[in-house]
Amino acid sequence: MLQSHHPDDPPHDPAKGPVSAAYAGRPIVLIGLMGAGKSTVGRRLAARLQLPFVDADTEIEAAAGMSIADIFEKFGEAHFRDGERRVIARLIDGTPKVIATGGGAFIHEGTRALILDQALAIWLDADTAILADRVKRRDTRPLLRGKDPRAVLMELARVRNPIYALAPIRVASHHAPHEHTVSQILKALGL
Repeated sequence: MLQSHHPDDPPHDPAKGPVSAAYAGRPIVLIGLMGAGKSTVGRRLAARLQLPFVDADTEIEAAAGMSIADIFEKFGEAHFRDGERRVIARLIDGTPKVIATGGGAFIHEGTRALILDQALAIWLDADTAILADRVKRRDTRPLLRGKDPRAVLMELARVRNPIYALAPIRVASHHAPHEHTVSQILKALGL
């Protein structure tokens, strides 16, 4: 059985260590609804695995030179999704890493096919009440602007959860420290 790596462990070469043996150079891609903890959990998971972490939304903003909210406002969701697909395709380059995606990335058929073919998708699944509590703290989510977060998230879950369920691994995200979710992912990976 593979052992998990902790930040205190000595550095290892991902090309030669147990992480690459488990994933054969494939990135781990975290998917799920907004507020599921993909970015926060992803950073911690990457640290535990001693892999690079990349937030696809941050990369999209850097590539566009504007915030996601501004992209939605100026160009619309379809334009954003096309850019998102291109950025994720660039990030899935065959090297081991942990990638956090936006909530709608896996819903796009082309992006989903790429992730399922060339990466290991992990669905962070959380109850909509937990998600609503988490997302109400920030007003940066274009799909929630001026709307009831719980109602929007319930509708998104109804539509998206059957698609997220295509991921080979599902891990529940609870009202618990993020390290708990990281440990659950490592357990699901057999690490």
